[in-house]
Amino acid sequence: MSADRETNSDMTHTDIALLLAEAADEVEIGIAPYQAVVRGGRRRRARRWAVAAATALVVAGSTGTLALAGSFGGDGGQVAPAATRPPTSDQRHVFEPQRSSVARGTDHGKKWSVTVDVWGAPKDVAEAQYQRSQMGEYGVSPTGARVAADLVGKGWLFVRLTVGDAAPSTVIDGAVEKGDALSGTDVQAYSMPLSTGAPDKDSASQRLVIGKVATTAERVTCTWDDGTTIEAGRAAPGTGLTSDVEDLIRPVDGSPSDWFVCLAPEGKNYKAVSVTE
Repeated sequence: MSADRETNSDMTHTDIALLLAEAADEVEIGIAPYQAVVRGGRRRRARRWAVAAATALVVAGSTGTLALAGSFGGDGGQVAPAATRPPTSDQRHVFEPQRSSVARGTDHGKKWSVTVDVWGAPKDVAEAQYQRSQMGEYGVSPTGARVAADLVGKGWLFVRLTVGDAAPSTVIDGAVEKGDALSGTDVQAYSMPLSTGAPDKDSASQRLVIGKVATTAERVTCTWDDGTTIEAGRAAPGTGLTSDVEDLIRPVDGSPSDWFVCLAPEGKNYKAVSVTE
């Protein structure tokens, strides 16, 4: 590089361009670790979910990838740095969950419903401590999370069942982390009683099935112990719930997988469940 050009205050635009080119040649740029990030996201994860008063049916492995994106901007040939303001706790839904209705109906004259609450991942212990206190206000507690630090870096999902005038009860809960999305014909589902009729009959009938599938699944078939089946198809985009029983696959805000519900007539029990389309 010329010493004259470094001290000359009358450099032209061409001189400046040459200086920048020479400086760029001296910079060594390493390979971005994108493949390492993707491989980590694709590792199979064995996730333990807590199920209250339910029987686990099928637990399938899950995979996922992390998408990376960037943006560039400029004005008059000058490149401006992109804004990188991190999302706030409200935008991440750390202190108030995203709630989605999955199914509802009326059975033996009692209304019932299934909702899914998804809490965002706290970024530090302070957020986790306040999130835990807010969860208490909603009447939920993350199973297996002994201290607030156990919640840092992971979301949490609660499946809530409401029957009649009773308070909602948590029937399934577990952590939600990157790479947890189901794929292909993977299905994870649970069966349980729906106590709307005679207690002695309901206690023996595992006729309510709640589960999750990949976002690409179009149909789930639930098979009962007498050989009959119920098919849950995908709900049309923007379709809301009605007062009748609906066996449909629906997206859940904040969940990497979609959820479905199947309900058999009283006296029937679960036998099998599978993604059939």
